[in-house]
Amino acid sequence: MKRKDFLSSTAIGIGTLSFIPLINACKTESSKELINTSSTEVSKIFQKPKVVKEDDGIKLNVLGDQQIIKLTGADTNEQYTLIEQHNEPGSGIPPHVHENEDEVFQVLRGQVEMSIGDKMTTLEAGDIIFCPRGVPHSWKVVGNSKARTMLSIFPSGLETMFKELAALPSGPPDMEQVSLICGKYDLKFI
Repeated sequence: MKRKDFLSSTAIGIGTLSFIPLINACKTESSKELINTSSTEVSKIFQKPKVVKEDDGIKLNVLGDQQIIKLTGADTNEQYTLIEQHNEPGSGIPPHVHENEDEVFQVLRGQVEMSIGDKMTTLEAGDIIFCPRGVPHSWKVVGNSKARTMLSIFPSGLETMFKELAALPSGPPDMEQVSLICGKYDLKFI
């Protein structure tokens, strides 16, 4: 087979194969509903790419945690939330547990002391920690420099809680009110 013929047949073959699941889906009753859905509803099924520049995102001060929400559940078909954090030494979140979400922290700059379960570790730039749901954890920026971290939360939804917490009056937090908000999202301080 000549190279040109091979490339043409391969491209067509790959293109055809990628549509087979969609064609098969169209034979089902539920896919007939897909044909009649609005573009907004279809975009929830087939997510669009999104470019987030360095300064883009929703900036929040969540009880002293300086966050920039980079991707929300609306961006990821409710699969995950991505948050960039910029915090001064001494900043942190006390021990808490999530009933519904797993978290992944990646330290990009600085040092972050993480407590997870009964283990304590200090993360440096490039280090990652996985915090599964149901396991108590906390974090605190240590050392002399500001920390920059990326927090991925699976599934999404906590960005709504963070927005509610950021809307609280400035000053020392009313922990009863904080606990009520967090409780709505099955997050408990311990």
